[in-house]
Amino acid sequence: MKKITLSILSAVLLCAVLLCACANTTPPSQETMPTTLPTEPPTEPPTEPPITKVATATVSSVGDMLMHMPVVNTGYDEQTRTYDLNAMFDYISDYTTSADLMVGNLETTLAGLDNGYKYSGYPQFNCPDSVIDAMKSAGFDVVLTANNHTYDTRSVGLKRTLEVIKDRDLSYLGTKMDAEEPNYIIADCNGIKIGLMCYTYETGTDNAETVALNGITLTKEDSKLVNTFNENELDTFYAEIEENITDMEAAGAEAVMLYIHWGWEYNLEPNTTQKNMAQALCDLGVDVIVGGHPHVVQPVELLTATDDEDQKTLCLYSMGNAVSNQRLGNLSSVKTAHTEDGAMLQVTFAKYSDGTVIVEYADVLPFWVWMHYDADWNKYYQLMPLDDQIEDWQNQFGVDNDVLKKLQESYDRTTALVGEGIAEAQQYYEANQKAVEEALGVK
Repeated sequence: MKKITLSILSAVLLCAVLLCACANTTPPSQETMPTTLPTEPPTEPPTEPPITKVATATVSSVGDMLMHMPVVNTGYDEQTRTYDLNAMFDYISDYTTSADLMVGNLETTLAGLDNGYKYSGYPQFNCPDSVIDAMKSAGFDVVLTANNHTYDTRSVGLKRTLEVIKDRDLSYLGTKMDAEEPNYIIADCNGIKIGLMCYTYETGTDNAETVALNGITLTKEDSKLVNTFNENELDTFYAEIEENITDMEAAGAEAVMLYIHWGWEYNLEPNTTQKNMAQALCDLGVDVIVGGHPHVVQPVELLTATDDEDQKTLCLYSMGNAVSNQRLGNLSSVKTAHTEDGAMLQVTFAKYSDGTVIVEYADVLPFWVWMHYDADWNKYYQLMPLDDQIEDWQNQFGVDNDVLKKLQESYDRTTALVGEGIAEAQQYYEANQKAVEEALGVK
């Protein structure tokens, strides 16, 4: 019995040892398991958002506002002895107010009546301030002030004109109150920054530090307040334009427009100097050139830079008159009604989310200055938009057959001058926009 008892105890002890050994032994399958959790699978790098068109801005411009006294007097009220010239823009205000930036050339001075001057027309212009009130009401934003009549009422007219414009919260361009002001402005139109310049031709003087306009020599100090160029010293002008462009771009300008008073009066075609200057300005990188002074509409041309086929410049050599009394029969040197015609240049810029800015579209709206009387013999000079999208001008404007005929004749005169050039420009801009958007991957 004793032997059996020992054998059983030994067996029990052996089982206990084996059980303990088994309890402290890691299963083979657990010995090969990793000691850390696996990482998340790699993800694709974030993709850039697609490039899109983020803004457009249309700049519209009209030409010379020659405020002859017959035009000025239409706004005179004998009872109040004040002037109201708003009627000039009644028919065209839908177009002037809808532009993102509306620009017009003021070819008169605003010296007032307290400085030894009276209101006058040609040859030395001085107009009531109400012309600026009318422009403000019609939606104008920028008033061009550099032209051959800028100094007609000398220093007082030069400076007071700018004070009146500034007082109406409009921008002036081409002249300045202080010589330290830049020769340009930068307009922010819907987030597109457009650099604008305005220059006029000068008459040479014996003094290199002075210039003359309309036969009147400016003082040395006032000569610094007007943007001018001398046709005999164009290299100096081009150097100034190049410096302006550099400064504007440094200040954020994304496109460049130049307004310029040049050419020969009443000539329907640009002269050689105009064409050579336009090409040089294209080579400098100006995107749009808008001309004035000839008092008639001149053609549109799309220029290509000499050394850069991608640099294109739209040039309207002359917008013609915006309003004037230069009518057929009033000028012995004018044998046609072209001085009654005007052209509103409309240029649309587009901006993309990567910062690219292009000219997207351009068009010309012809208009005719209608001089007429109402039933009470009140006289008017009014800009009549000759929009070919209007199916029935006669009913739209409430005119008789004789006036309708004149509207059509004016339209035909202007489209004969600008139609081919603007069509070429439109074709190019459409193709270029498609190419740019394809290259950018615009969605």
